[in-house]
Amino acid sequence: MHAVDHKVAGDARLCTEACVLTPVYRRVSVRIIPPLLLAYIVAYLDRVNVGFAKLQMLDSLHFTETVYGLGAGVFFIGYFAFGLPSNLILHRFGARRWLSAMMLGWSVVSAATVLVSSPTAFYALRLLLGIAEAGFFPGVIFYLTLWYPTGRRAQVTATFMTAVAICGAIGSPLSGWIMQALDGYHGWAGWQWLFLIEAIPAALMGIYLLLRLTDEIGQAHWLNASEKSALAAQLKHGVGTEPVSSVWSVFRSSRVWMASLVYFCLLTGLYGIGFWLPTILVELGIHNPLQVGLLAALPYAVAVLGMVLVGRSADRHTDQRWHVAIPAALGAIGLVASVLLSHERALALAALAMAVFGILTGPPLFWGIASAHLRGPAAAAGIAMINSLGCLAGFASPYMVGLVKDLTGSTRLGMELIAGLVLLGALLVISMESAGPLPEAHVERLEAQS
Repeated sequence: MHAVDHKVAGDARLCTEACVLTPVYRRVSVRIIPPLLLAYIVAYLDRVNVGFAKLQMLDSLHFTETVYGLGAGVFFIGYFAFGLPSNLILHRFGARRWLSAMMLGWSVVSAATVLVSSPTAFYALRLLLGIAEAGFFPGVIFYLTLWYPTGRRAQVTATFMTAVAICGAIGSPLSGWIMQALDGYHGWAGWQWLFLIEAIPAALMGIYLLLRLTDEIGQAHWLNASEKSALAAQLKHGVGTEPVSSVWSVFRSSRVWMASLVYFCLLTGLYGIGFWLPTILVELGIHNPLQVGLLAALPYAVAVLGMVLVGRSADRHTDQRWHVAIPAALGAIGLVASVLLSHERALALAALAMAVFGILTGPPLFWGIASAHLRGPAAAAGIAMINSLGCLAGFASPYMVGLVKDLTGSTRLGMELIAGLVLLGALLVISMESAGPLPEAHVERLEAQS
């Protein structure tokens, strides 16, 4: 009886602390989320701008759709191979220095893509770009576990991952404009200017992160001692039951392997959209690069709003799995509808908007489930393993669609296969153990209702 009373009292104390800490977490978010969000926008742009470059590269360099698909996908072979060691390096030396080093490295590789003249060179630079970028996303996901307990992490992760949608909304018209306006300028093709110009922000952000990012709560000079202590206590309470707590235990964890499979299915859709949306729009009869860019921005703009709203909802409910599964299922339906309705441009664009919203909403919320039972070095290793295995979808998805397009002359069958895998991910995530929110999420919900 005394033990029960003690637990109730402890939970009540944590709930009270959570209410007091809400403004502190807000300050933390204002400090660390905007630069990470901007850095991820830059990272994703450098990863998928090849989808726009393709509109000119294939004719300029006499590449086939299969060559493009393989080149787009080989990025993820390097990404897969170096994701885990990169995240362990980040755990050892800190996010500030390692994230900065990665951004500076991939800016050089991305800029070097202007020199591509053969499939071999294309494959080699895409592989190097994957190696350079390998630890960035899983590094940030791990970094967020050093600041936020599980019950606050879904909305923060969703906000961070709106970078993908923002990148599409801003980067698509920017990429289209660069390719159209600068094509032939000083003897360079538009796709060459695209790679050069869009590599510069990565170098600038790398320098900024080195100067401004704070590695962990204890080093935050902008928090006082009591705030640091209270935030650390929330993290300690936030460790899931039966956690995976050592690096090697990650490889024996059925949770980690299941999470990897689910993430693979979800990312098949994300990279299918990321690398092939411009081509889908061309198949709808839109050929001007700037118009393609402007129309590609619309589905991503819808996704930005949806990701934030669904992420906010996920933090206030006890079961986040449905917040992943339902949008993913809608995304799969939208993707199939977009190719079936290709003869009706307006309806196809509306279906694409639903597809992009659904496909982009699931992955950030999935991380709240996947990382809930990881702590310490296992958090760095487990997150990197899930991300690396899942991101093999980035290799499989564009290569599969490119091969199908060469064989059939259309992306339709490729999109339908991708939609099937996304739907499988939606079904599998329901079978995973839900992390659920921590007491602070319950308190905030009650406050909102009162």
